Amino acid sequence: MSTSLMYHRFGIVGYRYVSQNFEPGITTFRIEQPRERLRCPQCRSDEVWAQGGVERNFRALPIGKQPTFIAFKVPRVFCFACGKVRQAKIAFADPKKHYTRAFERYALDLSRLMTIQDVADHLVIGWDTIKEMQAKHLQRRFGKPKLHKLKQIAIDEIHVGKGHRYLTIVLDLLSGAVVFVGDGKGVDALKPFWKRLRRSHAKIEAVATDMSKAYIRAIRDNIDDAVHVFDHFHVIKLFNDKLSAFRRQLFLDLTAQGQKLLKGIRWLLVKNRENLDPSKKERQRLERALRVNEPLALAYYMKEDLRQIWMQENKAMARLFLRDWIARARVSGIRMLEQFADTLEEHQEGILNYYDYPISTGPLEGTNNKIQLMKRQAYGYRDHEFFKLKIMGAHETKYALVG
Repeated sequence: MSTSLMYHRFGIVGYRYVSQNFEPGITTFRIEQPRERLRCPQCRSDEVWAQGGVERNFRALPIGKQPTFIAFKVPRVFCFACGKVRQAKIAFADPKKHYTRAFERYALDLSRLMTIQDVADHLVIGWDTIKEMQAKHLQRRFGKPKLHKLKQIAIDEIHVGKGHRYLTIVLDLLSGAVVFVGDGKGVDALKPFWKRLRRSHAKIEAVATDMSKAYIRAIRDNIDDAVHVFDHFHVIKLFNDKLSAFRRQLFLDLTAQGQKLLKGIRWLLVKNRENLDPSKKERQRLERALRVNEPLALAYYMKEDLRQIWMQENKAMARLFLRDWIARARVSGIRMLEQFADTLEEHQEGILNYYDYPISTGPLEGTNNKIQLMKRQAYGYRDHEFFKLKIMGAHETKYALVG
């Protein structure tokens, strides 16, 4: 072993290699600090005198799967300039840490692909130490994200636990990074975000949300000059929910024979027509049920037409198509369609704003999938603030889905 190897492979600069010790499964290297490199940790003066030291062991980069330690007697020095005795600063480890910076970087690199427990098992170290590393790293990088460059954002809430526990997420649509995680949902959850946004002087051009009145009011009160785009996936989802409820009511009103035809077609109704599985004869089953129930068939084909609003050549064509859809819904004689027509008319500008800024909350769904995967792999998070930090760094995390 040489001092050069300690520098190039273990990241320890300015120290001299002394000896090595091999025990079953453990390697320990002893180093020392040359007297000419001793400095006062306060004033950085080299006019110091060694006054003994404190023995410490630091976890270093492993050799294979075997733990490696650095044994170092941390010098105490008397500074002639300060007139005080202080412990010398350790260049290769942070204060009060029992591992080197190189070891921390290695553990964080592994954490991008592995769970905390997996990293801890691989490095033969406590999981709380890995969590501590991650928390410090995440807080430093994502604790206070810069908001002044925000241009396009998406806002949505996600369900994170039993008892109707929610978090409200704000996503930067251009970078894919989560820039805010608020507790709960609704207007109050976003108050800290609006406060920080005002201080950052960001110029938000467009924001994508669902048609919630709370979001409409929050956007109007805080970034009124931004283009508010109502997410088309949420519009379709809202219609699908109403279509499912309509099918359920028809099912209850029909005789036993009619019920048999409507039984088991709920998911076929909300599926996109091109996604129906031919191997399971889903299209034939759906068409058979629609043939014997005219109101359900009309509602279903209106759903298929609704998707065309976002497939027009331009905003003017989309406006004509939307008005035509609303008119047809109002003369259908089906109360569900009439009510949904009123909803679309009330929110038509936000729906058509998609043609000015073709954005949606779709990327947030991808982030939500990562969040749910993190929860499953960790069997939940007891530390709520740590969980929020993990969400903030989710865009840089990669998970291998096995099985």
